[in-house]
Amino acid sequence: MTLKILTVDDSRIVRMLVTRALQGCDCQIVEASNGEEGLATAAREMPDLILLDVTMPVMDGFEMLKRLRQQAGCTKVPVIMLTAESSQDSVARADGLGVSGYVAKPFKEDLLRERIGRVVPIASKN
Repeated sequence: MTLKILTVDDSRIVRMLVTRALQGCDCQIVEASNGEEGLATAAREMPDLILLDVTMPVMDGFEMLKRLRQQAGCTKVPVIMLTAESSQDSVARADGLGVSGYVAKPFKEDLLRERIGRVVPIASKN
């Protein structure tokens, strides 16, 4: 079964790096460039996992996550924070909002795949 992953980050380069890190995995990558767009995309696409940045224009990752947990059909979607915000306060706030994992940028491809694999089954394409 193909895994659908939504990556929400204002950096096009980071979104490209996520896509590259997951090449060879049986997954479909869907993208959004801010939290508001991410909420709409999550409702429309119903992803299996969301990779979410914190610092973004329009709506930050914390606000998106808070609203996501109130959005019908998305309350239980696992979220991994993928962000340069790695202070204890940020990690604690993300934990309080129910994240499934936290990956600091810059990230290594194998670490990202490993963290995703802890949350959802990710298979190689054959």
